[in-house]
Amino acid sequence: MAFDKDPRSEALVARLTQPEDDPQAIAAAADALRRGALVAVPTETVYGLACDAASAEAVARLYAAKGRPSINPLIAHVADLAAAHREGVFDQRAERLAEAFWPGPLTLVLPRQPDCRVCEAASAGLSTLALRLPAAPLMRALAGELGRPIAAPSANLSGRISATTAEAVLEDLGGEVAVVLDSGPSPVGVESTIVDLSGPEARLLRPGGLARRDIEAVLGAPLAAPPVGAESAPAAPGLLSSHYAPEARVRLAATEVGEGEALLAFGPDLPAGAEQAVAVVNLSPRGDLNEAAAALFAALRRLDRSGAATIAVAPIPGDGLGEAIRDRLRRAAAPRGKPDRPD
Repeated sequence: MAFDKDPRSEALVARLTQPEDDPQAIAAAADALRRGALVAVPTETVYGLACDAASAEAVARLYAAKGRPSINPLIAHVADLAAAHREGVFDQRAERLAEAFWPGPLTLVLPRQPDCRVCEAASAGLSTLALRLPAAPLMRALAGELGRPIAAPSANLSGRISATTAEAVLEDLGGEVAVVLDSGPSPVGVESTIVDLSGPEARLLRPGGLARRDIEAVLGAPLAAPPVGAESAPAAPGLLSSHYAPEARVRLAATEVGEGEALLAFGPDLPAGAEQAVAVVNLSPRGDLNEAAAALFAALRRLDRSGAATIAVAPIPGDGLGEAIRDRLRRAAAPRGKPDRPD
C-alpha cells in the first residue's frame, strides 16, 4: 500500500488516479470512514472532505472540522445509479437528468426515501436530499467500498477558497484528515451544478460544472431561480452570500488595476495598469471558460499569497461555465460580517 505520511500532519497520503492503482488504499480510506474519521477525496469538480453520511457523529465531526454552519446541508455522493435510487425519490425529470449527465458534475435535490440512510444532520433536517453520482473514479470506488453514501463538501475551511489539489487540502485541513487520496488537480475546478427537483418547478440553486443551457435542453424548459430567502435556510450548499473568499478583498469587473493590487485576468487583453500589479494570474490567455474554471481556485490562492490587499478581477463572460465562475467570484467579493460561511 503506497501511503506517505504528510510532514505537516499525521495524514496518510496515497497518490493514485484509478482505484485499481492501489485497491488497498481505497480499502484503508473506507476503513477510516467506518471509524468515523475524515478522508480527503478528489472529484472531477474539487476535492471533497468525506465522511460516512449515515453517521451523525461523523457528520458532526465534519461540520466542526470545516467550521461549517449546521444549517448548511451536505451533498451525498453515491457509487452508482442504483445507490442513488436507494436514497432519493426520482421523478421523470430526475431520471432524464441522471441518464444525460451522471456520472458527472450535477447534484440533484430530491425527496428522501422513507428509509434513506443519509442521517438528518447531513441534510440539515430537511425532507430533501442533495445527491450526486460523481465522474471521479476514486470517489465512486470509495462509496462502493464503504457501501453507504459519502457526505463530502469541499475540503477547505468553510467560506474560504475551495481546494482543487491535495496540497491545498493539507494546507487548510491537514490536522483534521486521516487519509488523503491524491489524483492531481481537479479537472473541472468548480463545484457541481445543483438543481432542485423537489417541487413542481426545476430550480437552479447553484451554477457549477455543468452549464445551465445543457440542463434546460434535456428538461425542455428554463430553470427557475432559487426561492427568496434561500440564504437563511439553504436547501443545498453554496447558497449563502459570502463564500470562496481569500483573505484579500476581491474587486470585480475591473477595467484597470490600482497600485498595490493583484490581478486575476482573463483573455488576451489585460486591464489598464496591469504592469503595476503585485502579481498576475491569467485564468485563460486564450479566453477559454473551461480552462478558466479549472484554474480559478488555485489562482485565487496564489494571488492571496502575494500579500496584496485587493485582487482586481477582469470581466468574465457569463455564458457556459462563465456563470459558475462569476457566481464564485461574486460570493468571494461579498461583504464579510459574522462568520456566515457556506460550502
